[in-house]
Amino acid sequence: MVIAVASGKGGTGKTTIAVGLAIVTGRAQLLDCDVEEPNAHLFLQPKITYTEAVTIPVPEVDQERCNLCGRCAEACQFHAIAVMGRQVLVLPELCHGCGACVLACPEEAIRELPREVGVVESGKAGKIAFVQGCLNVGEPMATPVIRAVKAHRDDKRLTIIDAAPGTACPVVEAVKASDFCLLVTEPTPFGLSDLRLAVEVMEKLAVPCGVVINRSGEGDEATEDFCATKQLPLLGRIPFDRAIAEAYAHGRHPVYAVPELGRQLEQILDRALACARGDLS
Repeated sequence: MVIAVASGKGGTGKTTIAVGLAIVTGRAQLLDCDVEEPNAHLFLQPKITYTEAVTIPVPEVDQERCNLCGRCAEACQFHAIAVMGRQVLVLPELCHGCGACVLACPEEAIRELPREVGVVESGKAGKIAFVQGCLNVGEPMATPVIRAVKAHRDDKRLTIIDAAPGTACPVVEAVKASDFCLLVTEPTPFGLSDLRLAVEVMEKLAVPCGVVINRSGEGDEATEDFCATKQLPLLGRIPFDRAIAEAYAHGRHPVYAVPELGRQLEQILDRALACARGDLS
């Protein structure tokens, strides 16, 4: 079973809840797919035992064999290769590694070489299996690293995916093919606006989803009305609690400081699993 945790915007408490779910299960696998800013490790403090580079294939042109026909540039929809005067210019940072230029070259003057774009690290935090990706600074594409993280999924464990915030390609790559997505929001106008966008993405991906309201208190009504209108299960509410904020500020997961939070997260996970199985709507 794969449960993704996502949010329409940053700062909703998505990672805190994803890590909390892993903690209360005790034996889950946590995949940190927020590869541009992975921070689940700050709570879990895992012992990293394995590291691998993530690469994508980028073209290298044999200028002597090239006849400057420009078919490679015509085939590249990302404008990562261009004919400039008497040579072919390659822009590796724009390359998506699709290989279209290699197939298009009539002179077989292009070969592909690996270019490192990030790393994947794995290890354990107690009995929790942990995998995270880290995109190299300045790299524009997070999706290859996210795919590499998800390739480490353990089918024998409950897998919890911490997705990036927002609704862009990194979120789509992290969430797609999940059994259920838990959307974390906050009871503010901005939170509700971005929740609407996140729900639209889940509908496009055909991934069932439910909502958790974090920092619950005043202003919940608009979010509750939206969930009712969209027939989204409201899986739980995390209260606006100073003790949770203080634990977070000290780098300690709030589940250890606020026992009631652990019980709430267990209930949220049970409901999410029931939804994934079709037992709760």
